[in-house]
Amino acid sequence: MPATAERLCHFTESVIREMTRVANQYDAINLSQGFPDADPPPSVIEAAVKAMQQGPHQYAVTWGAPNFRQALIEKQQQWMGLDLNGDEHVVVTCGSTEAMIVALMTICDPGDKVIIFSPFYENYGADTILCGAEPIYVPLEPPNFNFDPSVLREAFKQKPKALVLCNPSNPSGKVFTLEELTLIADLAKEFDTFVITDEVYEHIVYSPHRHYYMASLPEMFERTISCSSLSKTYNMTGWRLGYIIASPEIIAGARKVHDFLTVGAAAPLQEAATVALNLPRSYYDEVQQDYTRKRDLFLGYLDKAGLRYTRPQGAYYVMVDCSDFDVTDDITFCRWMAKEIGVAAVPGSSFFHEPVNHLIRLHFARDEDILHAAGERLQRL
Repeated sequence: MPATAERLCHFTESVIREMTRVANQYDAINLSQGFPDADPPPSVIEAAVKAMQQGPHQYAVTWGAPNFRQALIEKQQQWMGLDLNGDEHVVVTCGSTEAMIVALMTICDPGDKVIIFSPFYENYGADTILCGAEPIYVPLEPPNFNFDPSVLREAFKQKPKALVLCNPSNPSGKVFTLEELTLIADLAKEFDTFVITDEVYEHIVYSPHRHYYMASLPEMFERTISCSSLSKTYNMTGWRLGYIIASPEIIAGARKVHDFLTVGAAAPLQEAATVALNLPRSYYDEVQQDYTRKRDLFLGYLDKAGLRYTRPQGAYYVMVDCSDFDVTDDITFCRWMAKEIGVAAVPGSSFFHEPVNHLIRLHFARDEDILHAAGERLQRL
């Protein structure tokens, strides 16, 4: 039998999804895989029921149903401060997961290099390798997860084709400042590099921090590929609706890649999701308030347990330092914690290129009664 592709040897299956299986095995509270307990808004569910009953049931336009694209662009124009066109600037994908691989495949040739901040969401490294490109890892140093500008400049000197930026960041909860984004943008322009952003947590940012869109910075729209999804903002991770916003030249290529990867996202779900995209501004205020309350509740339990952590600035993850337990193998520790403490986490090493084995990631996008139960269990540590 012939061998499978050699590139598959350079990454593993998702550790995040594996830890969900471990949680199920030991009946542990799952604070590993980051999907919320909440349902989509009732009006969106009603629209989904109607779409399932009345259609559309056949293929939508490959790069997105026209009414979905229009609703998306009208919403994003308000937040990004850009003049966007639903026919030229967007392609709808099957989640932001597909958006990221489409973005990389659109701009990268085999042998190209891609800068990735470490720690990073596990897809970025795998997607880069699947494209035949080479990752260049730039560390975000715990506990504050800041980068060294001189190290980043050295990475840019390797003439990368792109830099991947997750903002707000999974897993660290970091929100990049305007000064940091400007520095990255200046380097991208100096070295003629694309920036691919993952902004799925754009509406989950904690005061006084603020999310800035890379594409909105001066002279950056033409070289920025903005990837995002509806999953986290509207509690619909299973709907798999994502998108890319970029210049017409990039979108033309992305549509070709997307067409041959998945053809298109689910037509009835696009129809229903237009209702979500038309929700008032107050909805996003409520999302921020809800997650702020959950964050503060859960961090209170971490404080009570005497656990050290980095306070999240955005997203709904917290990186916890387990070095006080003499942890040298975070994978074994997470399995033990799921079995003996009854709380499932993700070993931090799955997010780092560097040998970091003393951090774990927990998420707090759960109902408050679940967070109370998980917090009480963590006191046993």
